[in-house]
Amino acid sequence: MPSPSPAKHFPKPAAPGSKDFVKNSSLYQEFLAERDEILKHKWLESERLGYDIGFERALLDWIRKHRDGWRANRRAQLAGTPVRSAGDKQK
Repeated sequence: MPSPSPAKHFPKPAAPGSKDFVKNSSLYQEFLAERDEILKHKWLESERLGYDIGFERALLDWIRKHRDGWRANRRAQLAGTPVRSAGDKQK
C-alpha cells in the first residue's frame, strides 16, 4: 500500500494575503483576547448598573481602568514569568 503524500499531512503555509494568515497572526490573537476582556467588562458593568452600557462605553471604561494592568499580566504570562496579583507585596 503506498504511503500518503506529504502534502496531505503538511499543508502549504497560508499565503500572506489569505484570511488564515490574518487569523493565525499574534496581533489578531491579541485583538481577540482584548476584545473578550472588554466584553466581560461590559457584561459585569451592565449587570452592576442594571442596564446595557453598550460596547463603546465598556471599551472606554476598560481602557481607562484595566488595559495597562491586563497587558502587563498578558505579556508576563506569554513570557512565562510569574504574574503578581494586585495584593502581592514586593520583597
